[in-house]
Amino acid sequence: MSVTASSVTASSVTASFDLLLRGGRVICPASGVDGIRDVAIRNGKIAALAPDILPTSAKEVVDVGGKLVLPGLIDTHAHVYQYVSGRFGMNPDMVGVQSGVTTLVDQGGPSCMTLPGFRHFIAEASASRVYAFLSAYLVGGLEGHFYPQLYSPDGVDIDATVKAATANLDIVRGIKAHAEIGGFARWGIRVIEMAAEIGKRADLPVYVHFGQLWGLPESGANGEDADTILTRVIPLLREGDILAHPFTRHPGGFVNREGEVHPVIQAALDRGLKVDVGHGSHFSYRLAKKAIAAGIIPSTLGADIHGYNTHVPAPAGTPDQHEDEENHPFAGQAKFSLVQAMSSMMALGLSLEQVVPMVTSNPAKMLGRSEEIGALKVGMAADVSVLSEQNGRFVLKDNENNEVIAERLLQPAFCLRAGTRFDAVAPILPQAVAA
Repeated sequence: MSVTASSVTASSVTASFDLLLRGGRVICPASGVDGIRDVAIRNGKIAALAPDILPTSAKEVVDVGGKLVLPGLIDTHAHVYQYVSGRFGMNPDMVGVQSGVTTLVDQGGPSCMTLPGFRHFIAEASASRVYAFLSAYLVGGLEGHFYPQLYSPDGVDIDATVKAATANLDIVRGIKAHAEIGGFARWGIRVIEMAAEIGKRADLPVYVHFGQLWGLPESGANGEDADTILTRVIPLLREGDILAHPFTRHPGGFVNREGEVHPVIQAALDRGLKVDVGHGSHFSYRLAKKAIAAGIIPSTLGADIHGYNTHVPAPAGTPDQHEDEENHPFAGQAKFSLVQAMSSMMALGLSLEQVVPMVTSNPAKMLGRSEEIGALKVGMAADVSVLSEQNGRFVLKDNENNEVIAERLLQPAFCLRAGTRFDAVAPILPQAVAA
């Protein structure tokens, strides 16, 4: 007889498990579980989930009492095409399993031209599970803030990108594009129209960056207005497409220059579009408070860590610094991680129970992989994130130097990726700062 979650009790367990995570608070939105549970792993899969599993039934027992035990965290906005995308590309396992995160979604690193390299050197070579949202642009996620001319309509091949995406659906789960004033001032709306066409033909969600990315050309805005971009782009998008960087500190986000949340956002959510935080250096507590107060609750919580907003050595031969290093859109001084971004959302007034789905079940749905990731269910791969929780008063700061006080601070302890343990030892992880 197979062992199920309902049949496992302290007296009935006879199976031999490889590992038992004992006594943690298990929160699995996909299963409706929230309470003290034991989690048993065998052969890299979840073998049992129950309130009391005999410790003697497992070869190894790890006491996780007082900790949170969650489905393996999913970062929906990563930049991990290491070396190929210059200083943007982080080491996938540093951002992933070494930071307590089991699944990464690279946003726009690979293109139709560079996807084979991404598959071989990143997706297949990493301990972390890695997917990609394929760039709508032929050049992918190269150091685009230096070379905006590469991101014009002439740099988009709809047919080639659709072909690459549909031939690689095991790792390509969406399309990445940008809708921002720098591009609109140069080329108008054409690029995002082409990206929307790619998404439609490939039948994949389109993840759209909002908020200024490139500086304006010498000719200026050319009649374009950052505050009108959302209202023009959203009608091009389909149910399931994703609006990114809702809380950006740059022009063209969800909050207009008058400090008001665009009314078109709620209408977009009502027809099935989704919102991803895309934290990064764009993130502003000031604007996040406005948007959340207006009822804009993100579906997913991408961290958007890259080599410009955390401290890693620049690869040899890449530009020493941006010409406007202090103010360019990617600049960042505040260390952060996906788990710290969870603490940010809680400091802004969302509950832990609201935040956990943003990094587990919701991104699994976004990726069309709910049967494989984002849940702790018997038979699924044992992707598990274990977090510690500190109570007190902790200072969190954004890149506008706004501060919020977090009374609950989450930090990664370790994770399991298909049953293999990885401790949270990434050098990019931020330290707690007491208020």
